[in-house]
Amino acid sequence: MIAIIHLRCTTDVIHLRRDRMLDFTKLVLNSVEPVYAQINQFVKRQIFLGKAKKGDPLPSRRELATQLKINPNTAQKAFRVLEDAGLVLTPKNTVSILYFDEEMLLEIQREMTADIVAEFVKKLKENKLSLAEVMGLLQQEWEKEEGNEKYIKA
Repeated sequence: MIAIIHLRCTTDVIHLRRDRMLDFTKLVLNSVEPVYAQINQFVKRQIFLGKAKKGDPLPSRRELATQLKINPNTAQKAFRVLEDAGLVLTPKNTVSILYFDEEMLLEIQREMTADIVAEFVKKLKENKLSLAEVMGLLQQEWEKEEGNEKYIKA
């Protein structure tokens, strides 16, 4: 059975579907970055990939701590960071939900794309490839993908 809850948030009505709760079990934590920052990045990535939508519920702080095997205070800090960023809304006495507008979505897309490009460039430089070589490889791969798309559409 699907529980649907209606919340009125500023000017929007959000339909909360418990079957769409964001699944944090797919988050693999590393020991380099703070856990709360990794949770923040994970949520943004899920939004970027379209796997998380506006109005999707989040697990409680205690549930998140249990899922990730982290300290509940760390889960609380992660929620606070997400709330401060305007990505999560927690109305009184109810479940926290993802809440972002079109402008925030565009900002997340820009940020995630910039991160992908930065990581790509870093790896290319580590492999001692010149910009000319990279541009040639990109052009070649781009054209190959366009050929694949035409083949699939036909």
